[in-house]
Amino acid sequence: MTAPKPTFCRLRSHDSRLQRAWQGWRRRLVWHDGRSRRVQRRWGWFWLGLLTCWLTLWLTFIPSSGLAQTSSSNRAAQSPVVLDGRVLFQVGNFGNFTALERAAIVNAALEQEVRSPQPAVIEVAEENQQTIIRSQPNDRTLLTVTERDVLQGTNPVSQGRFWSRLIEAAVRQGQLERGSAYFQQALVFSSVVLLGAIAIQLILWVGERFLVRQLARHLGHPASSLHPWEQPAKLLLHLALIGLQAGLWTAVAWYVTDLFPEARSWRYRLFNFLTVPVVSLGESNYSALQLLLLLAFTSGLWFAVSGLTRLFRFYVLARTGAEPRVQELLAVLTQYVMTFLGLIVLLQIWGLDVRSLAILASVLGVGIGFGVQNITNNFISGLIITLERPIQVGDLIKVNELLGTVKRIGARSTEISTFDQVTIIVPNSRFLESEVINWSHGDPVSRLKLAVGVAYGSDIEQVQAALLEAAKSHPEVLVKPQPEVWFQGFGDNSLNFELLVWTGEPKKQFRVKSDIYYRIEASLRRNEIEIPFPQRDLHVRSPELKQLLASLQPPSFPSWKPQRSISNGNKSSDRPIPTLPESPDGFAGATVTMLALDDSSHSDLEALITTMRGPKGLKIQDRRYRLNLYPACFTGAEAVEWFVQTQNCTREAAIQLGQSLIEQGVIHHVLDERPFEDGYVFYRFYADEENANAENADGENTDETDISDR
Repeated sequence: MTAPKPTFCRLRSHDSRLQRAWQGWRRRLVWHDGRSRRVQRRWGWFWLGLLTCWLTLWLTFIPSSGLAQTSSSNRAAQSPVVLDGRVLFQVGNFGNFTALERAAIVNAALEQEVRSPQPAVIEVAEENQQTIIRSQPNDRTLLTVTERDVLQGTNPVSQGRFWSRLIEAAVRQGQLERGSAYFQQALVFSSVVLLGAIAIQLILWVGERFLVRQLARHLGHPASSLHPWEQPAKLLLHLALIGLQAGLWTAVAWYVTDLFPEARSWRYRLFNFLTVPVVSLGESNYSALQLLLLLAFTSGLWFAVSGLTRLFRFYVLARTGAEPRVQELLAVLTQYVMTFLGLIVLLQIWGLDVRSLAILASVLGVGIGFGVQNITNNFISGLIITLERPIQVGDLIKVNELLGTVKRIGARSTEISTFDQVTIIVPNSRFLESEVINWSHGDPVSRLKLAVGVAYGSDIEQVQAALLEAAKSHPEVLVKPQPEVWFQGFGDNSLNFELLVWTGEPKKQFRVKSDIYYRIEASLRRNEIEIPFPQRDLHVRSPELKQLLASLQPPSFPSWKPQRSISNGNKSSDRPIPTLPESPDGFAGATVTMLALDDSSHSDLEALITTMRGPKGLKIQDRRYRLNLYPACFTGAEAVEWFVQTQNCTREAAIQLGQSLIEQGVIHHVLDERPFEDGYVFYRFYADEENANAENADGENTDETDISDR
């Protein structure tokens, strides 16, 4: 009797667990149900846009569908009769006239008939056993119905009557559309439709911004399970709205051009041009519009396969617990296989025999061998990398000078994210043609080398202990293998050591090295171990350098001894100045140059200075500049001009002569040691220096007296 009780208790506990699990799943289902409804609405907008685009493209085939025949022979043997862009019927060959020529004649006659002011009355008559369609008011023959024009089960007369009714209705409609009342009404309708389209466009624009904000709010949180779908959802929303806008404006353009006969005719000519076969593959002919549509479906196939691959990766492979690199490999292979199979199915549905692409494939093969060799190389390299897996997503690698983490391995290139958060796209062929350092390949444990130099005279054992202490104190350094210190040798300025540590996180190696260096510096400073820096003493011994310095020095003038002092009124100057014998014109000597000063006697120089300070010499007086008074001075420009006129020398020689006077200690600049210049620069004789100082002192005393009196 006691045996069933444990079973009943186990059943009750099992039922309670099931109930709790069901409640948890129910809450999740409720949460996912709200999100699924929003996702369904977004997908509804997307498919609505695609449906609109598809209907638009289908409508573009309506004019060509009327022209299409059941066989290629019938298509070539018949041509359409068109009035104001509307296809009425088709005619065939007759006698020496081809179907195209007959259609052109009938179209020209109908164009004249529709422009006639008289109401259209079309009748059918029989002449010479032939059925003729003619215009009664204008007495114009429009068309002759032949046996080739008759449909199966009818005769030429019944066929002619049917066509006459079509022609009469089309001509009357054309005459009505060319009236002023209809034109005004068409303008009103066109304006209303355009304004409505603009309003819908604004609504779509506002709706897009609202939906984008909703997507960012619901999918933008990184903790959300649907966060990876934020960008694809925004892309799908954008594509859906583009489809809606394209369908809207295509429908507006179709409606507006359908209101006006001339616009309708141009539209027909454009569609006729697009639907004319331009490519023949096997037994099928393809127009430009069909090729564009095939390209659009191929692009749609690519996006659809990419979306399905994402779903397969995030909702199937992610739950298997496989490694990310394996998931990436399976996702890439799945995308390739689905794309290839989808293209084959799409081409078969399109009526294109794959076997007819043999010639095209051979041409593409030659082009791949020459024109797109690099692309093919990168593509094949991507397949090899995907299969062999020398590098995988998440690995820390270095290719030449590029260092970063592998983010994605694509068909043609691989994305590497550097430590600066910069994504670099590298062609796949570089991983097979150059050396690649992969710190994460196989065993992620790697060794770091840290070079350290200490001063000569340091205790080596103490250095080793300090380095090991710094290494072992870091939490990222592995205990096994143990850190080691190697003595590398004797350097020019230091004893060189190398600290070897092991880490299991290659991506953190640069931060780990920085932290260890911080600890090494603190440990060495704590143990009073000096870190040297290079010192250099430079001793230059070169005879050529001495010769070069000697050549750069200015030439020295011969020394001379004073013979007498220059008198200046009642005062005399202690500075000796030699004299020159005066010439007959009253000036000292002839042309004076640097060479003359070097070779002449000191008396000549004294005579020149006396002449410069004499009545016929320079104008020595007090001068003012910027509210400053400079007594007993002359300007460099006046001195140069005086030398040129009295010594018969050039201005360059005069400047050299003035400079030689400065170097001999005869004259000087009034403020500082400045070379002689040909300009408004003040110079003074040393003989006048005492007078200038006395005048300055008298001026200052006078100013002080004036101030005291005040």
